[in-house]
Amino acid sequence: MKRILTLSALGLSGLSLLAGTALAKLPPPSDEAKAKAAETAAKTAHGNKVADFQLCKSMDRVAAAYRDGAKKAGKPASAPTETPACADPGPFVYTPPAPASAPAGAAPATATTTAAAPAPAAAPAPAKK
Repeated sequence: MKRILTLSALGLSGLSLLAGTALAKLPPPSDEAKAKAAETAAKTAHGNKVADFQLCKSMDRVAAAYRDGAKKAGKPASAPTETPACADPGPFVYTPPAPASAPAGAAPATATTTAAAPAPAAAPAPAKK
């Protein structure tokens, strides 16, 4: 009985130590780590666009094969549904954002000019079929 109590007390104290280290605050990431994370996020987003494009093309091939098979069998096939064309995302190109290191006197002017500039329009994603 004493042995079980001792082992459970040791286990609980070990868990409390682990819980304390899990709550420790990590230092903020460096600029280099932030840039690497931004590039990784851009690569992932591009990979998702490529996957959507490949899925769209394969769905088009399957639909065409179905219509051809139905035509050969003499069965009526429904008219194809109009969908937007599959958009090829092209090769991955990453342009890192300009560094924010500007002289102190020019910082407010830079902030106002970037805030006034219109945001670029995002490319439309291919429609799901």
